[in-house]
Amino acid sequence: MKKNVKLLVLVLSLLILTSCAKQASGDLPTPQVLVSTAPEVDATVESFLSLWVNGEYDQMYQMVSSSSRQEISDTDFVTFYEQTASNATLRSIETQLLSSMKNPNSATAKYRVVFNTSLFGSFEREIDLTLALEENTWKVNWDPGLILPELAGGNRLQLETISADRGSIYARDGQLIVDQTTAYALAIIPNEIEDGKEGVLLNYLSDLTGRTTESIQASYEDIRRTNWYVAVGEVSANEIEEQWDAITALGGIRLSEFQSRYYYNGGIASQAIGYLSSINPEQVEDYRALGYMGDEYIGQAGVEKYAEEALAGKPAASLYVVNETNQIISYLNQADAKLPQDITTTFDKDLQIEAQKALLGLKGAIVVMEVETGRILAMASSPGYDPNLFTPENANSAELLDDLLNDGQQRLLNRVTQGSYPAGSIFKVIGMAAALESDLYTPDTTYFCGSYFEELPGEKFKDWTVDKELPPSGTLTLVQGLTRSCNPWFYHIGLDLFRQKGADYLSNFARGFGLGSATGIDQVAEVAGQIVDPASDGDAVQQGIGQGDMLVTPLQVVRFTAALANGGTLYRPQIIERITSSNGVDVYTFSPLAQSELPVSRETLDAISDGMRGVVRSSIGTANDELGDLSIVLYGKTGTAENPLGDSHAWFTGYSSTVREDKPDIAVTVIIENGGEGSAVGAPVFRRVIETYYYGEPLKLYPWESKFNVTRTPTPEFTETPPPGAIPPASSGSSPGQQVITPTPSG
Repeated sequence: MKKNVKLLVLVLSLLILTSCAKQASGDLPTPQVLVSTAPEVDATVESFLSLWVNGEYDQMYQMVSSSSRQEISDTDFVTFYEQTASNATLRSIETQLLSSMKNPNSATAKYRVVFNTSLFGSFEREIDLTLALEENTWKVNWDPGLILPELAGGNRLQLETISADRGSIYARDGQLIVDQTTAYALAIIPNEIEDGKEGVLLNYLSDLTGRTTESIQASYEDIRRTNWYVAVGEVSANEIEEQWDAITALGGIRLSEFQSRYYYNGGIASQAIGYLSSINPEQVEDYRALGYMGDEYIGQAGVEKYAEEALAGKPAASLYVVNETNQIISYLNQADAKLPQDITTTFDKDLQIEAQKALLGLKGAIVVMEVETGRILAMASSPGYDPNLFTPENANSAELLDDLLNDGQQRLLNRVTQGSYPAGSIFKVIGMAAALESDLYTPDTTYFCGSYFEELPGEKFKDWTVDKELPPSGTLTLVQGLTRSCNPWFYHIGLDLFRQKGADYLSNFARGFGLGSATGIDQVAEVAGQIVDPASDGDAVQQGIGQGDMLVTPLQVVRFTAALANGGTLYRPQIIERITSSNGVDVYTFSPLAQSELPVSRETLDAISDGMRGVVRSSIGTANDELGDLSIVLYGKTGTAENPLGDSHAWFTGYSSTVREDKPDIAVTVIIENGGEGSAVGAPVFRRVIETYYYGEPLKLYPWESKFNVTRTPTPEFTETPPPGAIPPASSGSSPGQQVITPTPSG
């Protein structure tokens, strides 16, 4: 005890002496002790998990410990994560750090991960992670169990799916448009045609494919003595069943069976319905995340693309854990199938087919809309294409698909929704509406419609009557000006509204009619076109007759035409009538959707309808010669749109007014690219659609036809321009019998 006391006294004495010495010599630096502190674990773990959430697998690898890198390369690391995500049909993950613990050179953490998948819903796991300190930085000791505990030890995921047949697509009356079935590719071997039986063969093929005998014959006429394979088209097993014996007994024909997504009649509304093809390499990752294996055929356009989820359904799926030798270790998850659904379109099948035929030999579009609902009854775009050619199993595909895609005709383009054109004289309807709503004009306001418009100093703009060598139309009311499609009247309106109402006045009316913006149709791709405010008197004059920088689509035109007919309501165009589940229950049904109202009064609508009725019935109407004899009450407007790249485009837009319960009134818009004048080309095509709709068939030949769907030629041979699916003749240039239509432009 005494020794301890003495030791304590000695220590205290030394401390006192040290303190005194520091005071005597001034402040001395305090001794520093170096302490090594490891970084926080939480920040490292959360960064690693954040990279996983964002799919930045290569950056995750940079956070892996050196010992783990010796076990897996960066490429294999990334591939493992990608394949695991794909097999799990992973759409997203959510992570949460639950806890962590740090030692001097190692650490542990626990996190929760929620897997959100396309086929298996959501499931979660809690996972433990270890870290090692390397150069004062925490690194993750990685193994596959950090993704799913079941994958520890080198296991991996394997997905198996069983898909049902894709849903069918129907016309509004229940007739099939697209189905999964057995089909046959039809072809002719010219030098095997039996003597005396060519006519019988052609009649059978015409009946099966809907093509004329002339067009089929023209496809091999120049190669009669060869054994070439000349594709004709496709037919379903059901369609050929009754004629099978007779067809197979004939020489010169080849039938090649294939199982396929089959498009009837060589494609009904092909650009609107779309087609199937294999998943492109750049699409694989997205579609595998949706539960696809990657080798399926998917909708690449139109309804097939829009309704992919409904038409394809979801397969029955099993998710396994397998070892390195592909032996199943356990079932991780299972999912029941979501059966495909069927689509019924708004298309009138017979009307659609006749609309397509109405465009044979022409480049352009036809669209038919119910005026009170927005239903699209027909949507034809020419040149068309055969969607069956996208099926590799179809023997005709090898012969024709490359030409279809590369012949420069833009066959896949839906000219109804994606073709944008100057409006030409059909825009005069909007100019008249803007004039009447400006309080500067009345329906009875008059203007002298001379041969030329000369209100701009040094400028002279001609009327369409000049090229037709007709006298000037003289003094016309505004209503008569629309009926006569007088250019000087509407040059004047464009200039006057620009000067008195401002640069955006007429443009805003055009926008109020739905131009310059998308219509809102979702089922097919569309462009918005453009309406540009005029910057000068010259621009305003051109805008008055629908020229200048203006671009519109046929779908926009038919929508405002329908609105003129129904009292002013712009409806959203739609082409799906209903979607039906596998047990026959409608999961979606069509409902009209009013989007907006035209910016016009009832009085203005009445005046416009008077002018459009005069187009058809008045002696000065631009379509009276072509449509005036029809008993159906029709309203219309011709249009000839100047085209800087070639001949003018021919427009006609109009509507019926019959008030029939069995035949709802329709609006019809026609454009023929480089066709010339609307009255000579657009109006006859419009008439054919009207006749088909109300009488069930066309009644009057086009001026350029020798018989329905066959173009008149100067030679004894009458042929139709071969539709998609026919091999062009060996000679270059126009097909035999094709007539190029270039009438003189007019209003």
